[in-house]
Amino acid sequence: MFALPLSEDVELRPLNPWRAEEFLAHLDRAREHIQPWVSPSFVATDLPSARAVLQRYADFWASDSGGIWGLWWRGTLVGGVMFVSFDVTRGVCEVGCWVEPAAQGRGIVAPAVRRIVDWAVRERGIQRVEWRTNADNTRSKALADRLGLRLDGTLRQVSPGPHGRIDLEVWSVLADEWSARHAPSTDDSE
Repeated sequence: MFALPLSEDVELRPLNPWRAEEFLAHLDRAREHIQPWVSPSFVATDLPSARAVLQRYADFWASDSGGIWGLWWRGTLVGGVMFVSFDVTRGVCEVGCWVEPAAQGRGIVAPAVRRIVDWAVRERGIQRVEWRTNADNTRSKALADRLGLRLDGTLRQVSPGPHGRIDLEVWSVLADEWSARHAPSTDDSE
């Protein structure tokens, strides 16, 4: 119920707090892989913290300021996409994603990101979509580029990381650029 098929093997579903146990099992498989790239507050280590992460995004969704969806590949939660922030008044949102190693390279993240960005631009009137990534995250930067986002610049040493301060790249796409590049909600090729 409430699943959007992205391919024969992949579904995009809401990642609600009642899925905390499944989310934690997924994070246990993904933790080492995603930890260098995501906020420490996202990488839950027990059931209460997993539930808290999902509740935070449920609250964001309820207040129209963010949201989170999981990617199920052949029935198993393997990653997801999110609105890290969502501000209709300003017309700006930030999109993010993550995936566990077993699902990497299968082409499941780009269609999901396209779906939520397309919805934000076409349905909610978002004018600027941002993608923020650690400057060392080559896979994330490559995906942003494939999706048609452009590098705006680098925030040098913006936050502490496990091996020193982190440079953060800010990528973006504007609504008219997005609409010119992507057909409404059905463009999953690329």
